[in-house]
Amino acid sequence: MLPHEVVRFAHNSERQFAKLLDFYGIAWDYEPRTFTLESDREGRPVQAFTPDFYLPAYDLYIEITTLNQKLVTKKNRKARRLVELHPEVSIRVLYQRDYLNLLVKYGLEPPSQLADAGVVGDDSADAPPFSIAPAPVPLDLGRRPRSVASDAAAESA
Repeated sequence: MLPHEVVRFAHNSERQFAKLLDFYGIAWDYEPRTFTLESDREGRPVQAFTPDFYLPAYDLYIEITTLNQKLVTKKNRKARRLVELHPEVSIRVLYQRDYLNLLVKYGLEPPSQLADAGVVGDDSADAPPFSIAPAPVPLDLGRRPRSVASDAAAESA
């Protein structure tokens, strides 16, 4: 059983992205860490952010947003705040256009599922089947994966 088959995702877009990562053999964690962005006077969190995925080989968090513009703006603000508070954290927000490009580029579900309201549906049984083109194109995440050799060199420096 592949990892995407055992995780319950909040949105179909997350399931599709996880399936793509599994297909390419890219290790991932789903919502592995919540970052506190703001605390009250007693130190209790009042605003937090939990990115959708963490890709250990890339040391990269991914947030997928195929939602309406108001929520995209809110997620962008949270992602910026996360980097301000934790400059060592790398995050990439995948917007609806990025998500649609992935669907088309990697031969996934037809993007018509987003045409109605601009929102990806849930994991319902009537969702279109997932398919991948037989000759996969290398997955471009905008970062190079970390290698054991480069990690060892960085530690010895």
